[in-house]
Amino acid sequence: HSQEKQDLPYTVAGSSQNYRLYCSSAAIAQAHRDGLSHLISEAESPSGEQRFNQFMQKLGKKPNSKNLDLNNCALSAADVTELASLLPFLPELEEISLSWNGCVGGTLKALTVHLHHVNLLRVLRLNNCRLTAEDVTSLGEAFEIVSQLEELDLSWNSNIGGKLSLLTKKIQKGCKLKLLKITDCNLTAKDGESLAEILNVIPNLEVLDLSINKHIGCSMKVIAQDLKNVPGLKELNLHMCGLKQDSLQGLDTALQHLAALRKLDISCNKEIGGGFKDSTAHLASLKNLEVLDLHQCCVTEEDVTVLSQVIPLLSSLQELNLSSNKSVGVSSDPLLGRLRFLPKLKSVAISNCGLGEESFSSLAEAALHLPELEILDLSWNKCVGGNLKLLLGALKLATELQVLRLSSCNLVAEDLALLSTYNMDGHLARLRKLDLSYNHSISDEGWVVFCQGLAVFKELSELDVSLRPLSCRDCGPWFSELLAALTKLPALTELGMQRWVLSESQRKQLESFNQDNKRNIRFDC
Repeated sequence: HSQEKQDLPYTVAGSSQNYRLYCSSAAIAQAHRDGLSHLISEAESPSGEQRFNQFMQKLGKKPNSKNLDLNNCALSAADVTELASLLPFLPELEEISLSWNGCVGGTLKALTVHLHHVNLLRVLRLNNCRLTAEDVTSLGEAFEIVSQLEELDLSWNSNIGGKLSLLTKKIQKGCKLKLLKITDCNLTAKDGESLAEILNVIPNLEVLDLSINKHIGCSMKVIAQDLKNVPGLKELNLHMCGLKQDSLQGLDTALQHLAALRKLDISCNKEIGGGFKDSTAHLASLKNLEVLDLHQCCVTEEDVTVLSQVIPLLSSLQELNLSSNKSVGVSSDPLLGRLRFLPKLKSVAISNCGLGEESFSSLAEAALHLPELEILDLSWNKCVGGNLKLLLGALKLATELQVLRLSSCNLVAEDLALLSTYNMDGHLARLRKLDLSYNHSISDEGWVVFCQGLAVFKELSELDVSLRPLSCRDCGPWFSELLAALTKLPALTELGMQRWVLSESQRKQLESFNQDNKRNIRFDC
């Protein structure tokens, strides 16, 4: 043999005898090279932290070892698999948000099998991920692992409908869930029953959102019966859930067990109209209730009579929405006048309530007793036009008012002049959003006067003066006044001018104003 192929002896250690092995010098050299290559490979391979940082950088996100926010990142199935492999390196992770990533659907199991590495996980958000039945099953199995989970949001996953039991049957007693959102998931009556069955094992629940599930109302009586098992519930959202009068009665019975409730939303349930007379016995007992939303519930005049007795007793109420209930404005009962007994009110929405002069006057008188009012929405009440002075006089004490919506109120030039005058006196000094849209009856002269006084709204950030659809007018007479006012409104960022006709020159002036003043006023013409 040549020198290169000469056999050399090697000793095997760790034995009672020495064994001599023979191998070629070429094999020895190759072994040394392989060993060195292995050492170099280990030294150069990225650590788990580096891999995580690279993964986040690829998605255009800043790495955060406690909060993994990957909302709307166009994740692929491969990304979900890669993310799963990184979980062992994120022991401090508390929040995972994968919402608005459709490709998560069908791949969730790849992630959930690794959740035991993040046993501090408290928040999991999977909105609009196109979750499948298999994903729901995997999520249910994960509940046995993520014992610290407090918030679960599965909203806008329509395939969950009819399959919720795949998740709920895995939830065991002692579950620490505080927030459960299943908005717009196409839930069925059977899903409602499955949900009711777990309320006794999640006693710490504080927020339950079942909104936009039109078929869940059929099982609301069953759900209501078990709400007594979550006495600490603070927020109950049942917007557009297909509630009927009998489900409203069942819900009212449950309210006696929910003394901690702070928000109740039963809006857009048109079939509960006429049912309040038999369903408010316990509503008045909610002394901690801060938000009550009853908009678009088709309340009758008889309902208004009952509500005028109950609502003033909700001593902690801060937000009240009665919009799109025409009977509120035509009823002879003084519901709006009795709002004076709720001095903590910060937001009142009475849009499209068919207010007449009598009910509008009652509201104006009540406004004198609402010093903390921040938001007032009177849109789509035609009686406001020409009568705004009644309200503005009452708002002299409402120094906190920040949002005033007067869309489609038949306002006239005098109303706009009064707006500017009252602000000059400092009564609307904190106003930030002003909606005057769809008031076609205001003359050009009225807009000129308004724009001349617009500069006094120093904190105004949003202004809408759009015309209603199918309308079209030239804003030539007052455009120069508007442009001059803009220079004195440093906070303004949004300007709605839909269907006002601007010349090419006027458009360029607005664009130049943005550039010259380093502003970003977004105007929609």
